[in-house]
Amino acid sequence: MNKTLQVLLPPLLGLLLFVGIWALVAQTTPTLPGPVKTWASAVQLFSDPFYQKGPNDQGIGWNILASLQRVAIGFGMAAAIGIPLGFMIGRFQFLNAMTAPIISLLRPVSPLAWLPIGLLVFKAANPAAIWVIFISSIWPMIINTAVGVNRIPQDYMNVAKVLNLSEWKIFTHILFPAVLPYMITGIRLSIGVAWLVIVAAEMLTGGVGIGFWVWDEWNNLNVEHIIIAIFIVGIVGLLLEQVLVLLAKRFSYE
Repeated sequence: MNKTLQVLLPPLLGLLLFVGIWALVAQTTPTLPGPVKTWASAVQLFSDPFYQKGPNDQGIGWNILASLQRVAIGFGMAAAIGIPLGFMIGRFQFLNAMTAPIISLLRPVSPLAWLPIGLLVFKAANPAAIWVIFISSIWPMIINTAVGVNRIPQDYMNVAKVLNLSEWKIFTHILFPAVLPYMITGIRLSIGVAWLVIVAAEMLTGGVGIGFWVWDEWNNLNVEHIIIAIFIVGIVGLLLEQVLVLLAKRFSYE
């Protein structure tokens, strides 16, 4: 019982302190809703999360699902391209030297700077938002995977050369098991970036999505819903990361 209390008490105290500071600030700032008012609004909001009253008036559930769908498509495309590319960059020195300046140049670019390019090329908001997720989340997967390949002991590769192993056997028996922890780290970083970027991208592109919903509620001066959206974004991001942590433990190689 004492051990359970030691585990649960610190986060509970942290949450109580956060709510207390929030309530105190709300008392001195009349335009900021307090915890009680926000909770009441959240209960009402989630009492019917999947209503539909038009293309731009849908429940919070549909907005969350729309954002998750865009993240899944953009993130999936980034993983399908970024992870194999990371293996090749780490495996072949010439390709590493060739791509290094491109990655160094493009990686620091702000995600939203890519949005006008997406709108120009795709002529539509939805694929432009997916493009922003793709281009923002691909870099951690490429870099972490390549670093993992580079950190494989040279002795392993020398043994593979002596045994005359094919590239496929080198990949399945040496590269993949050794690089998997680095690859999972890159995926975790990428999913965090993707979920952060989609909110900002949807604010600018419109349509159905949690980002557009936040902007729409701001235009309606519904601050309670904006605070609720902040918690939703945080909780969904935490859940996505925890799923990847469980996958990392499930597919870890020793």
